Amino acid sequence: MVDLYYIEDDSNIASIVKEYLEQKNFRVTIFSTLAETKQALKSHIPALILLDWNMPDGHGDGLCQWIRSNWKELPVIFLTVRGDCADVVSGFRNGADDYVVKPFELEVLHSRILALLRRTGNIAEQYLSCDGIMIDQNRHMVFCHSEEISLSAMEYQLLMYLMQNKGKTVTREKILEQVWDVNGNYVNNNTLTVTMKRLRDKLHQPECLKTVRSVGYRMEDTI
Repeated sequence: MVDLYYIEDDSNIASIVKEYLEQKNFRVTIFSTLAETKQALKSHIPALILLDWNMPDGHGDGLCQWIRSNWKELPVIFLTVRGDCADVVSGFRNGADDYVVKPFELEVLHSRILALLRRTGNIAEQYLSCDGIMIDQNRHMVFCHSEEISLSAMEYQLLMYLMQNKGKTVTREKILEQVWDVNGNYVNNNTLTVTMKRLRDKLHQPECLKTVRSVGYRMEDTI
């Protein structure tokens, strides 16, 4: 399934679009305010955003500019009524990838989404996330609630391995094998313990990074 965020304050329209797109193999999460969307994006990046121009707490161009300042590749489609087209075209030039005028045919919206995804690819695959922790794999950057975190090479590899196995308990032996031994760095259990402590300190002791006593560690969403 392809993750999609839909920002729309009209619950009737939102439910119709959601039902249709979910039949087309999309996983649609609806947000009724820009503020809710910002909070969600700090924890998880979808493949695409559908953004209604007029929202209770502002216009869509403000959120679009904020998205561009953080994830410049994230595809955004504006949805708007005809009377706002001039403003939307201006917002479109300032960062959105496409716009669709209401009322629209669901088939047309679907085709525009597919066309945009063909051009951009699923950029969500670039990011790994758990609660407020996010890894940008292309840029090798780590963020904790939007704060960039500086990690050593082994701290980064450890976090990456845990993120790639999110929801699974991984043993200490497996971590040592996959993070250290595979690179020819044969270390003991104490090295893992020390590296894990430093990683937790830098990430502000995240609840999503759990110790499974006498076994290993597990990362899982708690929000």
